[in-house]
Amino acid sequence: MVEYEACIMGIRAAIERKIKVLEVYGDFALVIYQLKGKWETRDPKLINYRKLVLELIKEFDDITFCYLPRDENQMVDALATLASMIRVNKQEDVKPIQISIYEAPAHFYNIKKDEEKDYHPWYHDILRYVRNREYPDQATENDKRTLRRLASDYVLEGKILYKRRNDQVLLICVDVVEAKKILEEDHEGVCGTHANVSQWPGKS
Repeated sequence: MVEYEACIMGIRAAIERKIKVLEVYGDFALVIYQLKGKWETRDPKLINYRKLVLELIKEFDDITFCYLPRDENQMVDALATLASMIRVNKQEDVKPIQISIYEAPAHFYNIKKDEEKDYHPWYHDILRYVRNREYPDQATENDKRTLRRLASDYVLEGKILYKRRNDQVLLICVDVVEAKKILEEDHEGVCGTHANVSQWPGKS
């Protein structure tokens, strides 16, 4: 029923915006194929939901229902991640979320197996500079300039290093072991199967 309710909410939102041609993507095969008319709706609890959807789609010139496997539904992954980050007061209005889609990730850090043998985390040089203003051994002048530029975006509080985003939000830096622990918790936690974090950048 939850999947039907989500579908109805989306269709009604499209109607309010006077959209006439709509493609509906869903990762719940039962709902999609029932609405396409390929599967029979036998559950009494779902019959009325389907009837309501069929009434609503009369408002469109053309509407298509497409099944999208969950592991390919990146938008659901993104929304599930956002939902886990936001706390909403029921007495307050929820402001709409504007989402921009980029072809390339904003930041990417690949965790390799051989890094587990390295006792220094990926941010070791940055941490050392922020803490003691020390440069790596044999660093060239260009290396030093680059390190100073990178370090300007990082903040050290006690023993924890944070990266400051443009919106001033602080992101904690984690090493390979901590990153793997976070991955395991996300796969087993509130995001469940919606969380596609196999390419987690190695830090939050």
